[in-house]
Amino acid sequence: MKEVVVVLDFGSQYNQLIARRIREKKVYSRILPFNVDFKTLRQLAPKGIILSGGPASVYQKGAPRIDKRIFKLGIPILGICYGMQAMVYALGGRVSPTQKREYGSATLFIDDAKDLFLGIPQKITCWMSHQDIVERLPEGFERLAHTDDTLFASIVDRKKKLFGVQFHPEVAHTQYGSDIIENFLYKVCECIGLWTMESFIEDATKKIRQTVRKGKVLCALSGGVDSSVTAALFNKAIGRKLFCIFVDNGLLRKNETNILRYIFVKKQGINLKIVNASKRFLSHLKGVTDPEEKRKIIGNEFIKVFEEESKNLGKIKFLAQGTLYPDIIESTSSFGGPSSTIKTHHNVGGLPKRMKLRLIEPLRDLFKDEVRVLGKKLGLPDSIVLRHPFPGPGLGVRIIGEITTENIRILREADEIVIEEIKKAGLYKSIWQSFAVLLPIKSVGVMGDERTYEKVIAIRAVESVDGMTADWVKMPYEVLNRLSNRIINEVKGVNRVVYDICSKPPSTIEWE
Repeated sequence: MKEVVVVLDFGSQYNQLIARRIREKKVYSRILPFNVDFKTLRQLAPKGIILSGGPASVYQKGAPRIDKRIFKLGIPILGICYGMQAMVYALGGRVSPTQKREYGSATLFIDDAKDLFLGIPQKITCWMSHQDIVERLPEGFERLAHTDDTLFASIVDRKKKLFGVQFHPEVAHTQYGSDIIENFLYKVCECIGLWTMESFIEDATKKIRQTVRKGKVLCALSGGVDSSVTAALFNKAIGRKLFCIFVDNGLLRKNETNILRYIFVKKQGINLKIVNASKRFLSHLKGVTDPEEKRKIIGNEFIKVFEEESKNLGKIKFLAQGTLYPDIIESTSSFGGPSSTIKTHHNVGGLPKRMKLRLIEPLRDLFKDEVRVLGKKLGLPDSIVLRHPFPGPGLGVRIIGEITTENIRILREADEIVIEEIKKAGLYKSIWQSFAVLLPIKSVGVMGDERTYEKVIAIRAVESVDGMTADWVKMPYEVLNRLSNRIINEVKGVNRVVYDICSKPPSTIEWE
């Protein structure tokens, strides 16, 4: 990528949102830990650096510190919230606890409408989240904006191209926040805007060809958006040197095998081998209830199957996989930064330490919505591109507790009803993800004048853009009514249906 803006992670919950806002402006962004090796940062030659917010105080023991050498690179820097405070502290200014904390919306008064605030109204609403304030500016800095409670709500040293904002321009609650970020990218950093799906396809196919050369690639095709787009991208890059393997692990959606055979073999002309390994997977999962253990077992078995199957295809060196940026972020604590690890993804932390195949993950820098755009550009049908996310471990992490053939049957039937009814209601395209979860409890019910004691199904439906944050869908009551009636009447072994009304955060989208 010819131009990049780096986001240094100081522990903000909005890191991914900052990165997305940059990409929306057609500039490539990368999130790196605040303590990234200085040599690595310099070699990237970023057009700009953004210092994220974070929960710490600059005076707190163990608080993340800025490597002062970055201020001598001559690269424009924008500090957001804690990032601004850390910059001020590192350059000799003073940061102190405030007598009146600012959380939520505040009125921002712009004192200097050049560069960062060019074209922005003099008074806007911004989103604050801080308990410390800048009391004294470092030498060379001046004020750009203030609020009633924060004297230095935005600052600048124009000679060194150092900017700071105490508020969060990346969140939707800040008026003109997107424009402020755009001003930093184009007015201050002088970006051109090279980040498009067309440029990504060109770069990715070139890198794949250079890496693979005359070799063969095995692709882990699951039928989800990520792996499907990965397969289409490799097919474009290397054609018949791509060999896709679809593993039926016994934890798939109903009729999944037939659907994929039709789309990828008949329509796309991709080399595809279907391996039925359900008995193998289920035997290894017998008695296992811990979600992390499930993920690791499933991840390990996937790789073993691929390695075994590759032997029948001649010498294969590479394994293609549809790992996305949020997978990496959630599994590795923002690449070693202070953000928390959420959970291990089967195709990140679940891989064996020693693999016989070299892994290639061309989508690892993309968010989900970017992958959907990529899929459309590569000619995949909407039935694949617009498909709701499905976890790599499949129904295994939607069965809370032990995985049995009976539990799989119940969940598979219930899940199909959820998707059918949401599509009938015309809600499928507007919902990010919807599915059923089988809970590890039973409840008392009455059916046919007789007492029952059977399973409980939870329905989960969320709205999101990239999966990093999500809100529960305010499902119409009539749809919920149909879902409940159909599942209880049609799925033997279920007598109660509940609806999950939790957002992410604090909850995750999947239950495990």
